[in-house]
Amino acid sequence: PKRCLPIQPCGSLSSFPLLFHPSTKGSQIVMDMSQRTVKRQASFCNAITFSNRSIAVYEQVRLKITKKQCCWSGALRLGFTSKDPSRINPDTLPKYACPDLVSQSGFWAKALPEELSNEGNVISFWVDKRGRVFYRINDSSPVLFFSGVHVAEPLWALIDVYGLTRGVQLLDSEMVPLDCMRPRSFAAAHRASIQRNSDDPRLSISLCDLSLQHSSSCHVPQNSQNSQQCSLLPSHLDTDLHFHSMHGIHVTVLDKHTMARLDHRGDERTLVFTSRPMRCSETVFVKVKAGVTRPGCLSYGVTSCDPATLRPSDLPSNPESLVDRKEFWAVCRVAVPLHSGDILGFVVNAEGEVIMSHNGVSAGMQLCVDNSRPLWMFYGLHGAITQLRILGSSLHPDLRGPSVPSSPSCTPNTPIMFCSGNSESNLNNPMNINLNSSTTPSSPFSSHPESPTFPSCSWSDECTICYENAVDTVLYACGHMCLCYACGLKLKKMANACCPICRRTIKDIIKTYRST
Repeated sequence: PKRCLPIQPCGSLSSFPLLFHPSTKGSQIVMDMSQRTVKRQASFCNAITFSNRSIAVYEQVRLKITKKQCCWSGALRLGFTSKDPSRINPDTLPKYACPDLVSQSGFWAKALPEELSNEGNVISFWVDKRGRVFYRINDSSPVLFFSGVHVAEPLWALIDVYGLTRGVQLLDSEMVPLDCMRPRSFAAAHRASIQRNSDDPRLSISLCDLSLQHSSSCHVPQNSQNSQQCSLLPSHLDTDLHFHSMHGIHVTVLDKHTMARLDHRGDERTLVFTSRPMRCSETVFVKVKAGVTRPGCLSYGVTSCDPATLRPSDLPSNPESLVDRKEFWAVCRVAVPLHSGDILGFVVNAEGEVIMSHNGVSAGMQLCVDNSRPLWMFYGLHGAITQLRILGSSLHPDLRGPSVPSSPSCTPNTPIMFCSGNSESNLNNPMNINLNSSTTPSSPFSSHPESPTFPSCSWSDECTICYENAVDTVLYACGHMCLCYACGLKLKKMANACCPICRRTIKDIIKTYRST
């Protein structure tokens, strides 16, 4: 026979410590020896847990969030059950507490708002004698969570380590202090929060954008959204990559993995950066949130400029203007309209190719960059894009997407690339370019005398088109030297002519001469 812990009378704290139930738990739950810490080892669900003993009325169940994984939607589900977990077969536990478990008799639970589910937060929740459940975050005021719990029978704590929440630790339980007996309602708490922020005209992000209204209830689409996301992401994602503290003045930080665009009319400075340089062949996955009325647009790129050396005033509204800076910058825009929930992947491979994927489908090479130095990724939020979240990153072997071939032709949908920088020359046979005084101020050579080198390209004296004549022509505006003058003239006359190396549109060709 199983040893059963005594049932707690109303309003008294048990002498037995509050722990997780050792055997009745979801298939993805890993528990430590002390039964105080649990962690979801994979996926976003199958992580339902229970307390090892019943909970007294007004006894606070206190949890500390130890791990957060930002690639999912939804967060911790909390509640109670009148079913003794020792009598529940773990194999019969459903994937989700909401809505699967709460649809059964004797189970009550609800989702904690995502914004409150940050690492280090301590969540306390309890039930009063009228069957109302309250919660509080750290030392904040209590908030009414939900009601309708049957307190006439013993109750066990129900904790679903779901979505964003990856790991939790049970702290010692406490009785509710007297000053928490009459907490504010959830609606009243948010009305006060809105009133406090109403004086700042920039802070006009709606409650819908912040998911304060929607994440407080349990929605089936949230589960199906995560299931769909599973097929678009690798089985393992590292979460150490997040956004840098340096960003444009018209975005705000929701958490270290999520940036939101502020409502601003006119030029918007919405550039955001990764917290560290990208590793070779590391794919970073981002998720966009856009308005429902129209799709959004996202610009992106890489730079050798450490964001820590920048000031907010250095970040322009037009990312393309960054190419005029002395550092190396490569800028591009996503060619297709983006909708809420779209997932984009970006990787810089060993050949210096920036390859993008859209909802799991490779879009091929978008940029060719100088990866001989550390490169940070950056993004610009435009149009209807309201939020951008870094889901995580994945290191894998050098997987090359369907790269655009090095041919003189260029498809109309090829995105435009903008580059700048002072990369060291890596030519096999260096060539000096003599420019006379008639060079216009807009020439790239007047401000950027050295063009970035690309490891994927093998430079030589032979024209990359005819392989007969010597290279003697510079392409404007990218500055690459890869053609003879005759082939350059033919290429310039073609529709949508672009550089065979970087795919940038050819505006003009300039013949050069060797120095003796």
